[in-house]
Amino acid sequence: MNSYSLDYIDDLYVQYVRDPSSVSETWRQYFEQFLLVNAVSGSLATKPAAATPKLAPKPSPAIGIKAPAKPAADQNGSATASSPNGSSPSVALSGTAKPGGTINADQAIWLSQIQDRVNNLVRELRVRGHLTAKLDPLGFPRPESPDLRPEVYGLSREDLNRSFEGSAIENVMGDTLDAILTRLNNTYCRSIGAQFMHIDRRSIRDWLQRRMETTENRLELSHEVQRRIYVRLADASIFEEFVRRKFVGAKTFSLEGAESLIPMLDLALEKAGQHNVKEVVMGMAHRGRLNVMANILKKRATNIFWSFDDPTPEMNRGGGDVRYHLGYSSDWKTASGDKIHISLCFNPSHLEFVNTVAQGRSRCKQDRMEDTGRHEVMTILIHGDAAFAGEGVVQETLNLSELPGYRTGGTLHIVINNQVGFTTEPNDGRSTTYATDIAKMLQVPIFHVNGEDPEAVAQVVSLAMDFRKEFQKDVVIDLYAYRRWGHNEGDEPRFTQPMMYAEIDRRDSVRKQYLNQLLKLGKITAEEADQIQVERTTKLESEFEATKNIEFTPDTQTLAANWSEYFGGDEPSDETDTSVDVKVLGGLLDKLTRMPNEFSSNKKLKRPMAQRREMAEGKRSLDWASAEAAAFASLLTTGHPIRMTGQDCQRGTFSQRHAVLHDTRTGESYTPLQHLSDDQAQLELYNSPLSEAGVLGFEYGYSLDNPNGLTIWEAQFGDFWNCAQVIVDQFIASAEDKWNRLSGLVMLLPHGFEGQGPEHCSARVERFLAMAAEDNIQVVQPTTPAQYFHVLRRQVIRKWRKPLVILSPKSLLRHPKCISPLEIIATGSFKKILSDRKVKLPNARRLLLCTGKVYYDLLAARTEKKIDDVAIMRIEQLYPLTRDELLDSMNGLPEGSDVVWVQEEPTNMGAWPYLKLNYVDDISVKYDVHRVSRVESASPSTGSMASHKLEQADLIEEAFGELS
Repeated sequence: MNSYSLDYIDDLYVQYVRDPSSVSETWRQYFEQFLLVNAVSGSLATKPAAATPKLAPKPSPAIGIKAPAKPAADQNGSATASSPNGSSPSVALSGTAKPGGTINADQAIWLSQIQDRVNNLVRELRVRGHLTAKLDPLGFPRPESPDLRPEVYGLSREDLNRSFEGSAIENVMGDTLDAILTRLNNTYCRSIGAQFMHIDRRSIRDWLQRRMETTENRLELSHEVQRRIYVRLADASIFEEFVRRKFVGAKTFSLEGAESLIPMLDLALEKAGQHNVKEVVMGMAHRGRLNVMANILKKRATNIFWSFDDPTPEMNRGGGDVRYHLGYSSDWKTASGDKIHISLCFNPSHLEFVNTVAQGRSRCKQDRMEDTGRHEVMTILIHGDAAFAGEGVVQETLNLSELPGYRTGGTLHIVINNQVGFTTEPNDGRSTTYATDIAKMLQVPIFHVNGEDPEAVAQVVSLAMDFRKEFQKDVVIDLYAYRRWGHNEGDEPRFTQPMMYAEIDRRDSVRKQYLNQLLKLGKITAEEADQIQVERTTKLESEFEATKNIEFTPDTQTLAANWSEYFGGDEPSDETDTSVDVKVLGGLLDKLTRMPNEFSSNKKLKRPMAQRREMAEGKRSLDWASAEAAAFASLLTTGHPIRMTGQDCQRGTFSQRHAVLHDTRTGESYTPLQHLSDDQAQLELYNSPLSEAGVLGFEYGYSLDNPNGLTIWEAQFGDFWNCAQVIVDQFIASAEDKWNRLSGLVMLLPHGFEGQGPEHCSARVERFLAMAAEDNIQVVQPTTPAQYFHVLRRQVIRKWRKPLVILSPKSLLRHPKCISPLEIIATGSFKKILSDRKVKLPNARRLLLCTGKVYYDLLAARTEKKIDDVAIMRIEQLYPLTRDELLDSMNGLPEGSDVVWVQEEPTNMGAWPYLKLNYVDDISVKYDVHRVSRVESASPSTGSMASHKLEQADLIEEAFGELS
């Protein structure tokens, strides 16, 4: 049953009135009960024609109708604007006569029709009222929406003067239909446009209707709040004017034209305090960022002005970032005395990619605070209109919002709608009516608001924050504004938007407009306004002059308290003890094989579980998945939380992990890693959506607040991280250098050439190695379960925090040689380089250097060929790796021997370009260096299994063949 059923029911009712026997028994009973109930309740009255007063037509400018010359007729020739016998009943939408009144069949039909028309018109105002709302502060006309005119629904001017009541308009009080429609127009067609009727849940729609319609979408603001709004507008505009005057031509990405953002954020934070929010994580792009830092996060203006002068270039050689990318954190004190900690995330020029980074930070803060209800930390994301509509990561962000592994309890999205993207107009930048239409994928409201109506802005942010608290869902505010100075202060927007900027040039700022409004209302005096401006300007002048002091040094923010034990910089030279008592480790591994008595596991898992019990007892060597499970268990039971996400990571892409088991009878899941001890740390293990950029950004953000834990993102295949390359380039690889921010994020990237084609073989290690500098990341390719076990533990146990890229295996997951005894795993440690245990270097005439899976191919070929004078050495940590570490590992190799780098990747890929650039010259001083690889290629590999096998055989043969 929906609104499209109304015509059908209307037709049935007409048939029933004319002949009750013409409809089914079910419908006949329904209509009889309907008429009986309403007759008793007396909710509809008709008056005899003679008793009906003649009402003069009343104009309705809010609706803009033109009275028809005479009542329109329906297809049957009956009047639609008044009742058939000329009477003018007082209409109530519930549908029958009061006691003592009379109603004939024609009047009943007419009442049914007019009820349907009024209901449809009311619904259209709720659904489409936003299309006629006065949203654009520049006043450019919007396309007409004829569906909102009463005459379209067969309602005449006389009908507007009738009295109506009923459930369809229960929130709206009014004596007549005209009064009711005027209130609905005020609610949906003034400075606020609301999109919410796409929401499926009736309770949410009803809540929104009630909140908006009972107030006509307008807050009754106290003098104090009005003054507060004006002060915030003054703060915003005076700051921009001051900066523009003092730093002529400098890029600031001014907020002018959208200054209402500052009072909006101010009021949002006040509401957050009322809702017992303790922390707010913010993400935003360039526009208005300096203003937000100065007026919301209270960053000292001296620090901002100092960055314009940039007087100490030696401090930022090769590092740092531009002023409008920087983050900041501070404490906000609400009017009621509550304290909220605000963190503004650092953000690169890739505008929307900070979204999930901020969400990940919020989720981690909630987890650390044990805020399982997701109430005490919230996210505010500030977007640009062109980016919100144009960047795919926005959809990824929205999609994460309701997923169990990524929920944060609702995000406040604010879109600063400049109505242009750099020079691109909306009709060239999106295929939708609004920049925010992508958000309709969620069951959440979207509020459009005119940025030059500060009191409408106040209403919208209050409503949005209350919605977020009530339903713990995202909410979107589309702040219609403009850019006064173009994309940046050096740009000339009149080249491309002459009409828009002609209008902008004629406009006063929103501060001046609101001041004039308050002056007329007597809510503020001109003297008070002047005093506010003088105070703000004087303070800015004072802070500007302070930067001229030769002894001035800017404030620096250190890492947060939970990071105080951790450090970045160069990799420590000392080896980290990652050993675990063998009995403890065996006991943990055994626990991972135990299921509840009533749990029925898949029969195919019985054999692997039995084998794992043998591993726990030391009777069988551990495979890759068991070593990983043992590493996780050892960390969880010593207080280190673990979060792991990725496509299919619970089972494992290659059916190797089986960390989450499913009962074959009930489908219920069981995770052995969550049942190790009563006081173990938290484990989160989630299959991610089919997304790389958004999910990797989320996990990176999570790692920023999780120094004590292990945060892992696993790609389905290593190749797929290129869909998230922005996150790696702009955050993971460079955040410490640009922003002094540390992360211990782990990226598991399955890598290895097994003939599965170009998108299922290479994690593009060459790209990571090209980004590697200043010990910014770790790139490892372990070849044994023991090495994998220890590198995972090392990542958490040592206090040095850097992102870790692990090129994990595929075929090696079940390779009979890729195993490690429990004793070696428990007592060993991670080794950057693994030497050959069989062929000692002094006895070798050739040294094969390699990394990863190709080692096992080389080992098999050497055994098959019965070669005993070729040593094979594995580089397990490609970066950081010093020249001394590599050269020392070759000690004992006779001078002049062949040193051959062997890789599966083409010559222009893999580790070879990096090795040649950094190490080959030093190695060539003593040895004859060569390279064996696939030929240079634009694609990582062939798509033919037969060709792959041929290439691999040639590669291995060349590694052992005679070299010229």
